[in-house]
Amino acid sequence: MSISENIIKFKASLPNGITLVAVTKTKPVSDIMQAYETGHRVFGENKIQEMESKWRDMPKDVEWHMIGHVQSNKVKHMASFVSLIHAVDSLKLLKEINKQAARHDRVIRCMLQIKIAREESKFGMHEDDARVLLTSEETKSMENVKIVGLMGMATFTDDDDQIRSEFQRLKRFYDSLKDVHDFTELSMGMSGDYTIAIEEGSNMIRIGSAIFGARNYS
Repeated sequence: MSISENIIKFKASLPNGITLVAVTKTKPVSDIMQAYETGHRVFGENKIQEMESKWRDMPKDVEWHMIGHVQSNKVKHMASFVSLIHAVDSLKLLKEINKQAARHDRVIRCMLQIKIAREESKFGMHEDDARVLLTSEETKSMENVKIVGLMGMATFTDDDDQIRSEFQRLKRFYDSLKDVHDFTELSMGMSGDYTIAIEEGSNMIRIGSAIFGARNYS
């Protein structure tokens, strides 16, 4: 099937209320435009420079999500256009996003990345640190960021029970915070585990290969 056929079929299979972030890393603009032409507008990248380049070349009604790990010194390159940053994992990073958003007179939506996987290579905050960040006076004083929810990545494993358990843990944490902090977004689930994530309460999934095919790292 073509990319356009893939995304139409994929979106039709999703329950109502699920935001699909079509992950475009390593994919050319010509591929992304096939998805765009079906009416899809929400795309995600994990590298800021690649996202910035595609933003310049794509129509400006695209909603760009930064889903990868963010280095503070790179925030300035996306602050003028990024719609949602999924992977905020420190107060230092949040402060920089707030600073750069202010320079563009914007409020940038963000999510805190919570570490739920067992792999050391996965980024994310521990729950206690996230609570401290959310309740700190410094965070409350930031006028150019809005924390709208949480993001998490499960362990890369064939053990569905483990994946489910990790998603359940994140959902419990999300539920403990959502009313107090006015959260609306829970981003969990990728091409290999999104069905479990949706069953466990995700309302935002990040899908790349299932739409665009295998990534090209050559």
